[in-house]
Amino acid sequence: MGFTPKERYDAQDLVRIVAQLRAPQGGCPWDREQTHASIRMNFIEETYEAVDAIDQNDAHLLCEELGDVMLQVALHSQMEAEKGTFTFDDVCDGICKKLIYRHPHVFGEESAAATTGQALANWEALKNTEKGRATAKDRLESVPRSFPALMRAAKLQKRAGAYGFAYQEPEDALNDVKDELAELEQAMQGRGNAAEEVGDLLFAAAGLARALGVDPEQVLTGASDRYQSRIIRCEELAGSKALAGLSNEERRALWRQAKNEEQSSKV
Repeated sequence: MGFTPKERYDAQDLVRIVAQLRAPQGGCPWDREQTHASIRMNFIEETYEAVDAIDQNDAHLLCEELGDVMLQVALHSQMEAEKGTFTFDDVCDGICKKLIYRHPHVFGEESAAATTGQALANWEALKNTEKGRATAKDRLESVPRSFPALMRAAKLQKRAGAYGFAYQEPEDALNDVKDELAELEQAMQGRGNAAEEVGDLLFAAAGLARALGVDPEQVLTGASDRYQSRIIRCEELAGSKALAGLSNEERRALWRQAKNEEQSSKV
């Protein structure tokens, strides 16, 4: 398979390049040996790197990372093209048809959606019809188990909410968190399974986040960022002293100072 360098490439060039990389003759041994399962985590990692570029508001980096995501799509499509099941063009055809079908207010004869909420509701209703999801079981079991745990918890709770399983007030969700915390305390005293109760507590916390109108995955990321910056600041404040060699009281004092500095900077 010949290859002629170009000044600018397009999506079809990507398809041809990936096909050449996996070619039995003249291809790359590594690319040729890969399977859907072997590069599964690559897809996840590349997607997270694209999300990180969005968080950094770095358009140049985002362009690069979206290319890496497209490579994963092209690789998986090529693997199936080799089996004769579907091609990259079939993937493009499928998503185009899906977008047209789920936007009848744009591409069809229905009146335009008045609000974002209405558009999302229309999308979800059409999606359920398209997928044949008629019951709560159908909708809940369609949430991928491979989602990050907090994301999956929030998605399950959102879908269950359509069947009445939703908090009326944030205080109700907070009470559930308190109840789960009490059950955890009992389990830690030997009256229950502590691991399960920790899971229930985290699940209840995800419900509280939703009741407050915040995304649990994002707010936990924020908490992790704050934790990281405070530990780094503690190390700076400790100077020549190693953090691991400090007493618990000394570490607590550094933590309080780092936290106070952080909060003062927000005022």
